[in-house]
Amino acid sequence: MVLGKVKSFAVSYDCLNDSHVPVFSSGDTVSGRVIIEVTGEIRVKSLKIHAKGFAKVRWTESRNAGSNTAYTQNYSDEVEYLNHKDTLIGRDGDDDNSEESLATILSGRHEFAFSLELPQTPLATSFEGKHGSVRYWVKAELHRPWLLPMKVKKEFTVFEHIDINTPLLLSPQAGTKDKTLCCWFCTSGPISLSAKIERKGYTPGESIQIFAEIENCSSRMVMPKAAIYQTQTFYAKGKMKEVKQLVANIRGESLSSGKTETWNGKMLKIPPVSPSILDCSLIRVEYSLMVYVDIPGSMNLSLVLPLVIGTIPLHPFGSRTSSVSSQCSMSMNWLGIALPERPEAPPNYAEIVTEEQRRTGLEGPTARDEYEGPLFAYIQEFRFQPPPLYSEIDPNPDQVSRAGERRLDTCPSR
Repeated sequence: MVLGKVKSFAVSYDCLNDSHVPVFSSGDTVSGRVIIEVTGEIRVKSLKIHAKGFAKVRWTESRNAGSNTAYTQNYSDEVEYLNHKDTLIGRDGDDDNSEESLATILSGRHEFAFSLELPQTPLATSFEGKHGSVRYWVKAELHRPWLLPMKVKKEFTVFEHIDINTPLLLSPQAGTKDKTLCCWFCTSGPISLSAKIERKGYTPGESIQIFAEIENCSSRMVMPKAAIYQTQTFYAKGKMKEVKQLVANIRGESLSSGKTETWNGKMLKIPPVSPSILDCSLIRVEYSLMVYVDIPGSMNLSLVLPLVIGTIPLHPFGSRTSSVSSQCSMSMNWLGIALPERPEAPPNYAEIVTEEQRRTGLEGPTARDEYEGPLFAYIQEFRFQPPPLYSEIDPNPDQVSRAGERRLDTCPSR
C-alpha cells in the first residue's frame, strides 16, 4: 500500500461576532475545527488538541558587584489561565503502533470539530508588550506511526470586557496648576493651566474633548500641548519594570507673554490600542491624558488625568440618568463652557478599520510548532504599530536634559 501525504493541516475557529475575528471572553465556548487535507490514505494513531492561556513576563537587568565586576539578573514569572486537552481521534496513549489501534483517514479534506469552555473566573485580556504578554492558543497534534508528529498552533483573542457606562468611568476628570518662573533673584509672572475632560472611560476610535485654559503671564513664549500615554508595568519576583509610550498627541498655538488660550473641546482621537488591563497580577496596562505647557528652558507645567480604555462603548446620551447628565453639565461651569447636549456615539470595534485591513491582518501561524509571538488578534485586526518610546515623544524634550539634572531658567527680560 502506498502511504498518503498530508497536504495541509490547520486550526480554524467558529467566531462569535460578525467581523470573523476569533474574540472570546471568560465563560464563552471556544469552538472550531482541525482541518486535514490528505492525498491518498493515511494511518493515524491520534489527533489531539491542547488549549493554553497564560501571562508571562521576562526582563534582564545589569548589576554591579564591585570594581570591574558585573552580572546580569533575570526576572521572569508566569500565570496560567487556561489548560485544556482533548483527543479527537484515537486514544490518549501514543505508544501502541498495532494495526488495531490505528485510524484511517481517506484521501480528501476532513474537518474534526472541537469545543472547550473558558473559565468563568476573570481572564486577562490578550496583550503583547515590551517585557511580557498575555496569549491564548489552540495547538493540534497529528500522531502517525513511525513518523514525527505534525503540529500546528493558532492563537485566539480574549477580552476581559470593560464597560465604560459606569458612574466611575463617566465621572469628569479635571485639574489646575500654575508655575512661576525664576532664576536666582529674577522672577516673572506665573503660567497657569486648567484642564478638564467630560469622563474617564473611552474606547478606541473615540475622540477626547479637552476643555482647557492656559494663561501666560511670564516673559517667555510657551506652547500648550496634550498627549495620551500608555504605561505598561511588569511584575516578577517582587520587582517591577515600567515602559511608557506615546499613543497620540496634539498641540495648540504658541502663546506669547500676557496672552491666554482657551480650548473649547479640542479633539484628540484615540487610535486602535489595547484595552486597559487592571486585574492581571503580572501585567498592568494603564492610560493617561497629559495636558501640558511646553516652556523653553524650563520644566513643563503639566496636568495628568487618568484614562481607562474600555471595550464596551458609550451608550447614547439619552439613555443615561438625568443625574449623570446634570453632573457633567454643571461640573463644566468652572471653565464657562457647556458640553454639547448630544455627543456623537463612539464607533464599534468593527467600524474602525476597513474589511481589507481586517482580512489581511488575521492570518495566524500555520503548520509550525513554535509560536513566534505575533501581536494578538485585536492588534492584528487594526494593524496597530507600537507607539514611540517616552523619550521620543517630543523633538525637544524639556522635562529632563540628563538623568536627575534640571534645566535652569534664564532671567526674564526687563
